[in-house]
Amino acid sequence: MRIFLLLGTLCLGSFVLAALCGSVLISANEWRAALRYWFDMSGAVSDMSTTLLSLRLTRAGLAFVIGASLALAGVMMQALLRNPLADPYILGISGGAAVGALGMMLVTSVVWLIDSAAFLGAAGVSLVLYVLARRDLQSGVTGGSSSLLLTGVILSSGCMALVTLMLALAPEGRLRGMVFWMIGDLGGSEWRVFPCLILGLALLYAVRVARSVNVLALHAENAVTLGVPVAALRQGLFACAAVLTATAVSNGGSIGFVGLIVPHACRFAFGPDHRILMPAAALAGGSFLVITDTLARSVAAPLQLPVGVVTALIGVPIFLIQLHQVGRIKKN
Repeated sequence: MRIFLLLGTLCLGSFVLAALCGSVLISANEWRAALRYWFDMSGAVSDMSTTLLSLRLTRAGLAFVIGASLALAGVMMQALLRNPLADPYILGISGGAAVGALGMMLVTSVVWLIDSAAFLGAAGVSLVLYVLARRDLQSGVTGGSSSLLLTGVILSSGCMALVTLMLALAPEGRLRGMVFWMIGDLGGSEWRVFPCLILGLALLYAVRVARSVNVLALHAENAVTLGVPVAALRQGLFACAAVLTATAVSNGGSIGFVGLIVPHACRFAFGPDHRILMPAAALAGGSFLVITDTLARSVAAPLQLPVGVVTALIGVPIFLIQLHQVGRIKKN
């Protein structure tokens, strides 16, 4: 309970930071009036401060959902592949989203069409991956993931080749937006209910199967004899991670490091119990992306940096520190 109280406080603090920080400074009295209007409509007539508060909190909410989805997908991928270096993008799902999004950007700049194309691209690669590696996913052998991993790596390479081709052929007027999408950017994203629904359903599934994932992680060779439906569990983890990644990438682009460093940080801080690790990673991942997105739009204001750059700049030293600390603990 203390863990979730701490993470809940972190979430609240990240939203407060997102509301306060930006290229335009607003006084405390203006923020109080804006909050009063925003929550119960009892304040003065809506003004610039109210509009800014709404825009910033809406963007922070989207960042939280995307970060939580990527972190939860990272935990699931690491459990599925039994590989600590696995992240949501390892199987090429983000590559499919990139092909769909960039292909649509060559035709139009309508946001919802680009997001839809990205989701369909990710879903298409997930379906192809499932068909080609279904023996691994339907197998009750816990170590049988080599075909799934290799197939994902090959599909990712193919998608990246198509992405490179589209970037090379793109007109100058569209190239900047395409590059920003590839890096990860929340500047033009819009709030939608669908990613929240997907995240909520995935969290419910994660809580339900957390005990089985623990057994799979601790007693891999005997998981079937201990009553764990390994094949169904692996298919469920794959489906959840794929849908979470597809929704996150289609709404925010390829934002790196969230699905890799957040699960490791939570595992190092709170332990390997997936009953705690999965929801904790979702809360921490959402808060992390809200904070990094706030930095991305505030550090060089009025210019906005791609949030994927900020997550990488923060994620690289954090991950190296984690590896150093883990290695030192093992030596002791």
